[in-house]
Amino acid sequence: MKKFKFSILAGIATLGLMTGSCADSFLDVSSKTEPNSGNFYKTEGDAWRALLGCYDGWRQISSNPGIGFYIASTIMSDECYGATGKGDGFGYQAIDGFNQAMSPSDQNLYEQDWKVYYAGVYRCNELISKETQIAWEPESGNRALYMAECRALRALLYFDMVRLWGNIPLFLEPVNENREQADPADVYNAIVEDLKFAAENIPADANLGVSNNGRITRYAAEAMLARVYLFYTGYYGKELEGLTKENVIGYLDDVVKAGHYNLVPDFKTLWPAASLVPKGEDAWDPELSTYAGEANCEFILQQKFTPSQDYNGNNDSNRWQVMVGMRTLSYSPYLKGWGAATVCPSFKQKYAAGDTRLTASIIDIVGEGVNSSSDYANSVKDWREYTGYCVKKYSPIGFRNGNSASKEDGSADFQIANSQNWVIMRYADVLLMVAELGGVPSKTAQAALDDVRSRAGLPSVPATLDNVLNERALELAFEGIRYWDLLRQGIDKTAAAISASAGPVKTAGIDATVTYDPAKIIATKGLCQIPLNQITLSNGVLKQNAGWEK
Repeated sequence: MKKFKFSILAGIATLGLMTGSCADSFLDVSSKTEPNSGNFYKTEGDAWRALLGCYDGWRQISSNPGIGFYIASTIMSDECYGATGKGDGFGYQAIDGFNQAMSPSDQNLYEQDWKVYYAGVYRCNELISKETQIAWEPESGNRALYMAECRALRALLYFDMVRLWGNIPLFLEPVNENREQADPADVYNAIVEDLKFAAENIPADANLGVSNNGRITRYAAEAMLARVYLFYTGYYGKELEGLTKENVIGYLDDVVKAGHYNLVPDFKTLWPAASLVPKGEDAWDPELSTYAGEANCEFILQQKFTPSQDYNGNNDSNRWQVMVGMRTLSYSPYLKGWGAATVCPSFKQKYAAGDTRLTASIIDIVGEGVNSSSDYANSVKDWREYTGYCVKKYSPIGFRNGNSASKEDGSADFQIANSQNWVIMRYADVLLMVAELGGVPSKTAQAALDDVRSRAGLPSVPATLDNVLNERALELAFEGIRYWDLLRQGIDKTAAAISASAGPVKTAGIDATVTYDPAKIIATKGLCQIPLNQITLSNGVLKQNAGWEK
């Protein structure tokens, strides 16, 4: 096989291996070095620092500029339009409409994402390949634990990639090769094998507690296996090797009966911006927050960030979060951003009267009085595909003086220092997967669905598949899950749902309409554009996904 400097590994040297102190919280890291692999991987301490580097590699998918898996997932669904500013490029519209013609020059929309994902995989592969040369401490039990966490991280990276692009090269060793795209089944089998290894090798009591917030637990791996199973069997219409429905029911039952997780009583306390209560008629006070905190009983797995990012290569923050902030408009507790992912009015209308999740999930700009801001008129004039609704769950937050609240002193850069953790898995998601699969020994399907609806202030409904999927849409809205739930129900249904979200908007303050061509969506099979530069660098070994050809 011909070998050369393939660009999927570009950026590995600059991302480096990570070292640092975890005295305050996991992955709250202040120093980075770049040890050579030839003089590293000797001690268990080296292994721990390398594992931190793997976690950081996973974090880079949201800390580095690019499209971002989570923002793309939200835009591709029927939840949000691409939006952004009137003078911006139309890349988000191409993603939203699955239509390259909407932005013909954007042939490399996901190039930064592609590089960062494979750089993260490389870090994991490097540590896994060095396992036998490390002088492990026999009594610590860390060998199996660290390897299990590392393999779970590799699985998380590949699960994002294979859903985004479908047809990707598979690397399970630290090599730099020009490799053909693998059969997706092979990628999924590798994901399952890694997650099963994690579920079997992370002790039941490991990585729990506040100080380990963000580390992968046995229960996170088990819940992710259920998510992988449901997506693969739905999208591809066949079973996975080594992962049956009975296996998944067993994994979910383990999560439920372990007793480590529960629903927080008040849904809005899961989200910083929704947890801030009004003080007076036209102002908000962040000190009155009811936020349940990062280490609450419902969060099973999060991607962690800190507000220490700078423009000198230290990438620690949640870089995608600024995109969903209201377009250049701050109204405490909401901080300005770039106005992407405006909420479709049709999606807002899916919430029933009395559903407490509505006001916790969506900013109603007029209903909440945000339009009283002196900056409102200019914001709308600069906004593309403005609907009057924005994502509240992940809105950047700011003080009443308009400064970012990511740092207590208000000194954080609003563009790069947002640090709200991305919630990868919540217990509510586990309950809804339990309901979808017909229940587990420790929880019936009806009881699981009722738990979620009761918390939202809603009455019981039968635990039919349609009701469960509808509940997932509302409970997990804007969390990067809805699109994949649609896609696993079939591309025709996905295209119909997205097309049904078309509607009136304002662009630069002028009435306009967002429309979709379902044939374009169907042509792509729901997959995303592979960066043209990567295809070129591979000498044509990589092939573009259908529907995205130039």
